[in-house]
Amino acid sequence: MAVVPKFESLLEGSGLEARLQMNDEDFKLLRDFIRAESGIHFGESSKPILEKRMSRLVRARRIRSYRDYYYFLRYDKRKDEEMDSVIDAVTTNETYFFREERQLKAFKDEILPELHAEKLSRGDRTLRIWSAGCSSGEEPYTLAMLIMESKLFNDWRVEIFGSDINRRVLQIARKGSYGNSSFRVTEKGYIDRYFKEDGGRRQISEDVKKLVNFSYMNLVDRPKINLLRTMDVIYCRNVIIYFELSTKKALIESLGERLAPGGFLMLGHSESLINITSSYELRHLKNDLVYQKPRKRRIF
Repeated sequence: MAVVPKFESLLEGSGLEARLQMNDEDFKLLRDFIRAESGIHFGESSKPILEKRMSRLVRARRIRSYRDYYYFLRYDKRKDEEMDSVIDAVTTNETYFFREERQLKAFKDEILPELHAEKLSRGDRTLRIWSAGCSSGEEPYTLAMLIMESKLFNDWRVEIFGSDINRRVLQIARKGSYGNSSFRVTEKGYIDRYFKEDGGRRQISEDVKKLVNFSYMNLVDRPKINLLRTMDVIYCRNVIIYFELSTKKALIESLGERLAPGGFLMLGHSESLINITSSYELRHLKNDLVYQKPRKRRIF
């Protein structure tokens, strides 16, 4: 049985200013724990990065070593709350509206019309999109604006679901208020139509906001993913780069189970499905390359 430390004994008195050092064993313990909890993987050469990102948390808790902090994450009654802080520290949440222009142009000018025609032929007037790893919400709100601009789905049921493992950025997404850095490539027309000034920030309009729902989701939690409805498009951009190969394969398989036949999987431009799966077709659209789930099951 594991011996649970008494955390009051882990607090330093006058020695808190001493430099924290993460040894190799501490690194492996924390790395493996973070991977098990979130799927995020730090390679063998990433110890300096993890040490730097974790040092603020260790000092904030006035815990004297990384080993003791590992025990804190494992056994303390506040461990779930603290894990949220760890996820916030180790994830990168750099995003902005209308990021990756070519892919968004393919979405608006090619994918949306194709989905509209195909679903209309079946009498289906629903459109469901999932932004997996939505960060502070700029991506799903961008997709909502593009759908509104297309005017193809005005009388349809449109559902956009944004999920993230970082609860702090989800709070920002739900509020829908953004500073200038979120608009670095946004055309003025979109700002004028879909935002209003709000004390030096810009607030997303209610017409856009009502199309998007946000929720906490850990992408390695397959049972919870299985509860989602079938999606027509899944955006999972700049997410799988944080995972090791086995986790990537499991995630892509899980996403595929939520994607409708003929649906589209959108990855970041630095990501691909090479060596991960052959279950998708690579579509060469006019504006970009995208992955599409085959409409019919392949027979090998």
